[in-house]
Amino acid sequence: MEPVGKDVIRVKDRLLNVSLASGARWPAKSDKGTLQPISISIDIFHDVAPASATDDLTRSINYSNISKELGSVLEEPPHATYQSLEHITNRALSAIQGTLTDTTVTEVKIKVTQLKAPLHCGDVGLEAWSIRENGRWNVSKTRHFVTDFTCPTIVGVNDVEREEAQDVVVNISVETPSAPVDRIKLDFRRLMRSLWTGIGKSSYLTLESLTSYVAQTTLSSLSQDFPSGVKPSVTVAVAKPCALVYSSASEVQVTRTWDDFPLAEPSRLHKAAIALGSNLGDRFYNIEYALRLLENPGRFQSETELGSSPEVTVVDTSFLYETAPMYVTDQPAFINGACLVETNLEPTTLLQLLKAIESTVGRVPSIRYGPRAVDLDLIFYDNSVLDTRAPSQQTTLDNLTGEIVIPHPRLQEREFVLRPLNDMIPDYVHPVLGRPIRTLLGNVRHDENDPPMRRVLPFPNLPHVPLPDSIEPPATLTYWLHPAISSTPPPDTKTKTRLMATLNVTPDSFSDGSDHNLLNNAISYIEQSVSYGADIVDIGGYSTRPGAAFVSVDEEILRVAPVVQAIRSKSDENICHIPISVDTFRWEVAQAAVEVGANIINDVYAFTGPKSHPGSWQEDEEALQIMVKMKELARRYSTPVVLMHSRGDAGQHKDYLTYAYAKGLDTSAVVEGVRSELGEKVERIIKGKGGVRRWLVIADPGIGFSKTVEDNLELLRHGAQVVEDVKIRQGENGCRNPLAGFPTLVGTSRKSFLGTILSQGPRGRATTPKERVWATGATVACAIQQGAMIVRVHDIKEMADVVVVADALWA
Repeated sequence: MEPVGKDVIRVKDRLLNVSLASGARWPAKSDKGTLQPISISIDIFHDVAPASATDDLTRSINYSNISKELGSVLEEPPHATYQSLEHITNRALSAIQGTLTDTTVTEVKIKVTQLKAPLHCGDVGLEAWSIRENGRWNVSKTRHFVTDFTCPTIVGVNDVEREEAQDVVVNISVETPSAPVDRIKLDFRRLMRSLWTGIGKSSYLTLESLTSYVAQTTLSSLSQDFPSGVKPSVTVAVAKPCALVYSSASEVQVTRTWDDFPLAEPSRLHKAAIALGSNLGDRFYNIEYALRLLENPGRFQSETELGSSPEVTVVDTSFLYETAPMYVTDQPAFINGACLVETNLEPTTLLQLLKAIESTVGRVPSIRYGPRAVDLDLIFYDNSVLDTRAPSQQTTLDNLTGEIVIPHPRLQEREFVLRPLNDMIPDYVHPVLGRPIRTLLGNVRHDENDPPMRRVLPFPNLPHVPLPDSIEPPATLTYWLHPAISSTPPPDTKTKTRLMATLNVTPDSFSDGSDHNLLNNAISYIEQSVSYGADIVDIGGYSTRPGAAFVSVDEEILRVAPVVQAIRSKSDENICHIPISVDTFRWEVAQAAVEVGANIINDVYAFTGPKSHPGSWQEDEEALQIMVKMKELARRYSTPVVLMHSRGDAGQHKDYLTYAYAKGLDTSAVVEGVRSELGEKVERIIKGKGGVRRWLVIADPGIGFSKTVEDNLELLRHGAQVVEDVKIRQGENGCRNPLAGFPTLVGTSRKSFLGTILSQGPRGRATTPKERVWATGATVACAIQQGAMIVRVHDIKEMADVVVVADALWA
């Protein structure tokens, strides 16, 4: 593979001790990686005739300096962790090329070998050829290799070969032309595991078929590691050492590309993390509009080079944060967030799209770090490490205009980027720094005078009638601030708990019967509630109490929609602009209410309908269709959603023994049950195509729904644990709490479990729902002490006093 007829000066098998995040024989035990030996060989193509004729080293290349430079760069700082062999190769090449700056050398080759490779193979490694043209070095070709991967399998036509597995030995070479090393990260361990499982389960008659299978499996694995548009060539040799008596092995070798498997070629989608920011105009509108444009890249094909079928899908979003400006402080506060996208666009093309979106939303060039309507920064792209600047220009960050540097070079100093990323990908390891996002966030330095980041919940200004074919979101009515969990420095102590007034426009509500089912009575209750301090009103037209009479969709709409319209038509701005929540589990009712001015959807079944018992809704077509409809509605109107934990009939399914293991996690079974069951629904609602924005979700633990009295008390005592950033579930199913960081709504007002408690003991007495005002007050104070953002109550005047005092104590 070396150039024919060229002289070579070689540093052969230079041993180095490095730490690899990917581990050695076994995966690394921590983000510090595994310390191990690697071997590096360097070929420098250089005419040695002048040096040989004069016997003068100054006319050649000092290979001793090359060897020393490799050790100096790769082993310092001591035990620096490298993410991959590609990471090492890229750094070694840069070091070597630096020593050759004043020479006539125009071509070098490097070979990096991991001597303690993943299980079952001899070693793995990477070769790269680099050529200097017009003063700039570029990789012209790479070759990844796996040597002597050994696996037992059934293969052969003889009867004895069909009875007992025999070892086959696989050697793999993957050649890729013109692909920068920092754009590739071949996961050798994943490839080895895939081959071990696949080969072990196979039972081919011929070595030819097995070899072709290995080639296709290798290409499938590579599809996750290589940029789209790059088509590697895979050469596979599979040998049977036991096949022939007088030969060491029989062997078949093939070379394949995806052109040889046209029907099997996978979708080439890449994941990218994008930071979002805005501090001019309607900041929430700007960010939402930018995301909608991002998911409609075809609108920009005339002004960008996106190709014929551009794909961009937002698959996850962070919370939104209000943050003080950084660097240039004399400007408005920012709203910051982040999103994850899946795309078939290359980084340079994706950046073009982001800039076009910034222009469309309204950003105009200004001072660096200055105000902008929207700012979209490409932070990560798969595991790529990319810098499009010339090597000589990479020592400063003042020349990034028109260039791409991935990962974002200032990421580690920016809490306003790290915290949103931590909402989505806390365990993602930075491909250069070698540390997970959660660690980088914890290492951000703060001044004691720095204002804390606070999460925000925006409300759309509805009703909103978009123009035909328009994807513009509604404008913003208002927004609420609430603390960011674990924000450093501590959150502002003046955070206000929000009061939700409960308006039941039903004839059979458990708490207030038919008090407000007439329009005049309903409006009077709203006016009173607002005057007493209500921040939001929740309107329900279908009682959720056990045994409540059935109400048709049309009847529920007739109960709810006129009240919403009447509120929006009031002349008093305090009333007509108050956020309105519609308490319904039916998408048709939610849509009717939103279209006349409701701002929030409050669903006791968390978008799964009455058949929401865990273990059943996931396979229920009706439940899944309800979720699709509700998600579409929330996305279209940018409405916040309250998602409550429930298990179907509120009076049934109170057994949480499945979660008894939680006592070993310092929590209770019911808290773990809520985290697991509601968390699964929330994950399905916010992630993937068409997901609701994370910043619009409020979690409700479902006090009084499928819980015993003690369960309800346990959820009140430990409400903060419901949204705590901890690991939940057991063993292999263990994961981060899906509800981590979500704001909570707690609704205890007048509920029957309070009546049960009041009836107990020597002073016990029977109470009607309306007699449980101060019992409700005790639970409201507890909910605030546990960090609830919203308390849902009936008696606004009395509970407003409770909230003021509880906020002074704990908020």
